[in-house]
Amino acid sequence: MRILIAGAAGLIGTRLATASAAAGDTVSALVRDVSRASRRLPGATLHAWEGTAGQPPAAAFDGVDGVVNLMGESISKGRWSEARKKVLRDSRIVSTRALVDALRGLTRRPRVLVSASAVGYYGDRGDEILTEASAPGTGFLSDLARDWEAEALRAQELGMRVVLIRTGVVLDRHGGMLGTVLPVFRLGLGGRIGSGQQWFPWIHVDDEVGLIRHALTAEGVTGPLNAVAPEPVTNREFTSVLAATLSRPAALAAPAFALRMAVGAKADDVLLASQRAMPVRTLETGFQFRYPLLRPALKAALAASG
Repeated sequence: MRILIAGAAGLIGTRLATASAAAGDTVSALVRDVSRASRRLPGATLHAWEGTAGQPPAAAFDGVDGVVNLMGESISKGRWSEARKKVLRDSRIVSTRALVDALRGLTRRPRVLVSASAVGYYGDRGDEILTEASAPGTGFLSDLARDWEAEALRAQELGMRVVLIRTGVVLDRHGGMLGTVLPVFRLGLGGRIGSGQQWFPWIHVDDEVGLIRHALTAEGVTGPLNAVAPEPVTNREFTSVLAATLSRPAALAAPAFALRMAVGAKADDVLLASQRAMPVRTLETGFQFRYPLLRPALKAALAASG
């Protein structure tokens, strides 16, 4: 299979490119900086594209069977000023719109578009069990994910199969949330966030990549898939297991009011929100998790060297 990855230089994109090449697929990538990306994606054919500055080059789609859209600036970086919110929206919505518009202009189109989304789609829902059939929630992240998905779904009008990957927290010690908190936990200074009772949807990076590849090749799969492991845990449970895996205590806590003072409105949407998301449709498609349980998933993520 020949795949094109938009946003390939990020954490998931580089892992996906490596796994796909190892499986014998031909990989092309849309990246901002070709020189910099060449070091992270040595086996891929690279095409320069700034997602908010127009459509990607048509040559990038030559012979492509499937497109993976991973465009989007990091949610976790910086305070959510109005300017930062615009960057977060444009990097997802404007770039996805440009990507689909480019697909519209092709004579020969890829068969499938697998587009990133997030469990933030569901908003802060307490203990409610959330499946792919659940309605969207409210708040900035919910609105962002809903509008992001709507842009990707426009590719259905072109006769393409569209799959939406609603991702939780991806466990990889080289980046993302886990990479950020590991130094703190290794010092014995980790602990729960707020009350710790909020649900914390997670997935090992290998399963995230595996699910994307599954979505590319499973011909009957369309619509949203929750990229979360089937073992739901609370934030308190997650921090306890992480600390135990590192043989460190986790007695401290970050109070909600202090988080709001430190990072502003982002605290409620990102750090304190509760999403008890379950991979119901994901499992129904036949996908099998390598790491369905948290303890072995964390052990594997912490031991990984690649």
